[in-house]
Amino acid sequence: MPSFARIRAIVFDLDGTLYQSDQLGEEVNLAACRYAADLQDVSVEEGFTRIESERIRQKESGGTLSKAIEALGGTLQELHQRLSDEVHPEGVLAPDPRVLKLLQDLGARYELVIYTNNNRALSARIMKEIGVYGMFARTYTIQDFWRPKPDRDALSTILKEIGHPPEEVLFVGDRYDVDLRLPRELGCPVLESQTIEELLQLRELCK
Repeated sequence: MPSFARIRAIVFDLDGTLYQSDQLGEEVNLAACRYAADLQDVSVEEGFTRIESERIRQKESGGTLSKAIEALGGTLQELHQRLSDEVHPEGVLAPDPRVLKLLQDLGARYELVIYTNNNRALSARIMKEIGVYGMFARTYTIQDFWRPKPDRDALSTILKEIGHPPEEVLFVGDRYDVDLRLPRELGCPVLESQTIEELLQLRELCK
């Protein structure tokens, strides 16, 4: 657990961090596989294989879905339009009272921020379904920069806009290489959280 003594702001990843849902993850992957299949004129199954091959090839830089699609000839704009159209969090996700209480407590003391590789429309729908919409001072999505995490220029801009030195900005995410490695290199404390139980460790901040 990092030292939180100087923390002024907390930057959360969204998907996989503030909620976990295999069903929604499968919808995202299927939409991306359909897009890859259209790009490459192959079956959806082969689209899946090509995405996975790209993600493995790019593992050292995070192996993100966004970068895999770009490597296959797609654009982030088209990918995220498809995700907005084809992924349906409604009826799949639900609020977790533990997370809501945690964010309420943290929000009374710290500036809370979302930084996600998801798009603006789908992120808003997800946040409404899990009950956290409106609980964050700032929300950064893929549409703010069109450069997926990890990206040094985008991260530097976010830190500048938050307005606190790196050592006062805690980053919380479920994928170390994607969400946390670069913030840590820039001097930010980080917390890897892949389950709600791990996320609730942040209650230590409220003491």
